[in-house]
Amino acid sequence: MISTKQAEKILSQALSQGGQWADLFVEESIKNQASLSDKAVKTVSQNQVLGAGLRVVSNLKEYYGHTNDLSEAGLSKLAKALASSVASGEVTKKISLDSSSEKPQLHDPAKAPSQVGWKPKIALLRQADQVARAFSDKIVQVNASYMDETQRIVVANSDGLYKDESRTRGRFALQTVAASGEVKEFGYESPGALKGFEFFEHLNIPELAHHSAETAVRMLTAPHAPQGPMTVIIDGGFGGVIFHEACGHSLEAHAVARKATVMAAKLNHRIASDCVSAVDDGTLLQEWGSTVIDDEGETTRRNLLIDQGVLKSFLVDRLNGERLGLKSTGSSRRESYRYAPTSRMNNTFILPGHSSLESMIAETDYGLYAKKMGGGSVNPATGEFNFAVMEGYLIEHGKITRPVKGATLIGRGEEILKKIDRVGDTLSMAQGMCGASSGWVPVNVGQPPIRVRDLLVGGQA
Repeated sequence: MISTKQAEKILSQALSQGGQWADLFVEESIKNQASLSDKAVKTVSQNQVLGAGLRVVSNLKEYYGHTNDLSEAGLSKLAKALASSVASGEVTKKISLDSSSEKPQLHDPAKAPSQVGWKPKIALLRQADQVARAFSDKIVQVNASYMDETQRIVVANSDGLYKDESRTRGRFALQTVAASGEVKEFGYESPGALKGFEFFEHLNIPELAHHSAETAVRMLTAPHAPQGPMTVIIDGGFGGVIFHEACGHSLEAHAVARKATVMAAKLNHRIASDCVSAVDDGTLLQEWGSTVIDDEGETTRRNLLIDQGVLKSFLVDRLNGERLGLKSTGSSRRESYRYAPTSRMNNTFILPGHSSLESMIAETDYGLYAKKMGGGSVNPATGEFNFAVMEGYLIEHGKITRPVKGATLIGRGEEILKKIDRVGDTLSMAQGMCGASSGWVPVNVGQPPIRVRDLLVGGQA
């Protein structure tokens, strides 16, 4: 997309009137999407993205611009515009880029989506629709979507870095709606991976559709959940969204540098129970949130965030690392060239402990089993959260007795971490899209089952 010589010229122009450093991000991507609703295919589309983002940093302030004109003239125009914005008059060094570094292709797809036509992709949607509707006559709607994306990036900076990576992802999402009279309930599944079409070939569509439909139908007749403080067991997989939202965002360096998080002064302090350890790992093989390099060209890595309850690390990008006096952790991400990068999560999860889910339930006299979490909201400055339970069950005398619906989990990230008294021995992941100042990026959330004491459960009276 851009040679080392071209990138050297653009970076030199960007720093021609001052600045400490500059970086260039060039992207070419193709995204294919299809959706089904009301038993019919509603959309089939292909979106192509081609462009470059350029950043100059001077005195810890960033100047960012982007263009979809990758001609020499187009990139030069962008570089000169940024240079005039900086205009600090500082002398800059000669830039020499090195493209000889090893390029590990850890996540290469076995079958590129471009090799597969639309017919088998749409067949997946129709199969999901048919299986879900066949489960019960109470299923009144099925919404299914298919997505594959291949993104190629080149990152270069004024320190001599020049790296590239190709990333191929796929995701299948399914929502089923069950109705009885005016009551409606939902089931939802949305697996994804850093893989090619082989991901879809190995996906068990009937199982996904059956589980989604079963959840929706079961919740139709469930009574509303009890309210008040109680013991809550949050299952693995998407249960990790609470840790992601209520704690993970508080550990991102862009928030820490602004002191916009309660965690800013907690490094090397206890923030959780000693049974809690957590990591953010961008290296996991072919996982949804993984990459070989981050969007500043740093090699991604496994970052230990919490070790036996003690906060050990933030997630750090280059600019905010300089503001904090910390080194990059390979955690800089962006949706596309249109966004300046910043610190973000990749695959964030609580590490497995030593308790089985069965023993946690057996040792709980009364409480709520949150088998699957739904959406919610969080205030990153305070860590206060409110999350819906999509699929919940009442625990009485150490046994799951009946499904309940309408529960919400309410609390603060800092408090919930200290109330965890059991961590399960089996880790599972779920896929999501995380939105922040640098756009939407694919992330994994995850955890083993965890048990939380005295968590406030809200709902409908």
